[in-house]
Amino acid sequence: MRNNKNWVKVIAIALTIVGCSKNDSDTNTDTTTTTTTGVPITSAVQSKYTSAVTISTSGSSITLKSNGTPDHVTPYYGVGHALYEAQMVGSTLNPGTIGVQNYAMTIPTNPVEASTKEVTTLGPIGMALNGVPIYNDREGGNVPVDAGVLGSFDRAGAHPGPGNTYHYHCTGDFMGNDDAKLIGFLRDGFPIYARKDMDGSYPSNLDANGGHIGITADFSTAIYHYHASNTAYLGSRFYILKSGSYNGTKGTFTQ
Repeated sequence: MRNNKNWVKVIAIALTIVGCSKNDSDTNTDTTTTTTTGVPITSAVQSKYTSAVTISTSGSSITLKSNGTPDHVTPYYGVGHALYEAQMVGSTLNPGTIGVQNYAMTIPTNPVEASTKEVTTLGPIGMALNGVPIYNDREGGNVPVDAGVLGSFDRAGAHPGPGNTYHYHCTGDFMGNDDAKLIGFLRDGFPIYARKDMDGSYPSNLDANGGHIGITADFSTAIYHYHASNTAYLGSRFYILKSGSYNGTKGTFTQ
């Protein structure tokens, strides 16, 4: 992958649900880099997403549809649900529950680096392999996730937001954490992995947006991909999935 310019590698709760709202109208940018022809992702998308996600392709786009409900246990399902479990000791629950949604995320078949990097905003920034949205490290008011919000996360590093929209902010016990598992794809089409590289090491050359270029277990051709942070957030058991900007141009995410 060639560069024409230098690379510039550049989620409180008040027991009411006021955060994690969508805010796609806010477009912030940082620095510039080049575009390329991109590495095709269609095969990986089709083989890695679970049956809970419906996948279709049209031209240079892939559309993924899901109802946003997790396939693992969580206290937010509520007592009586087959996938209910009690909240972790010492943690709290926000007033939300898990609602059935109608998500559609459209991403490019061959994602390329954007010439201008757009800062991720509130709301969905990607979709995990089970169809649950991925959010960044910020909450309502566009402020970083604080200890109060962190205390509402279940074992998956997730909680519901307005409209009972369950979503992930962090790694957890079900998707990938201290490993090299593929977690999902962000709205720019680039994959996001857990904290390790394929060789079992922690990447030491991530850019300011949490990514780098290299081969993975899913891509034999080197591709830009994100990693979850390897820093325990506020000293907790959780690791932020994504902060900063998109490497590519984001596609749409509707509900």
